[in-house]
Amino acid sequence: MSFLYKNIRMQDLEIRNRIAINLRNIRKEKKLTQFELAEKADLSEGAIKRIELSLSYPEEKTLSQITEALDIDVVKLFMPVGDSFRNNKQNATQLKAAIADNIKQFVEEIFKELE
Repeated sequence: MSFLYKNIRMQDLEIRNRIAINLRNIRKEKKLTQFELAEKADLSEGAIKRIELSLSYPEEKTLSQITEALDIDVVKLFMPVGDSFRNNKQNATQLKAAIADNIKQFVEEIFKELE
């Protein structure tokens, strides 16, 4: 297995873990069970469980349904977990800039496709 492949797999796992932890925490803050969230998001309870266990990476549509059901911005699911990040403004600024850049690129691609 190449270094690049291992690195990509590690990044994917880290992202799935972030989504899992953030989803679980936000769902619990809103006092919802997995079943209740699944109903609100029009998804199966199994889909919510798989995401919260880091077993699957949700598609864009699924993320949209979940964030709409929770009434949150999708960025909240991707934020790093832990107090060390919250206390490090440089990391927070870099992450926000990276997210903004990715969104900008995505929007530019959409406009190119519409031309």
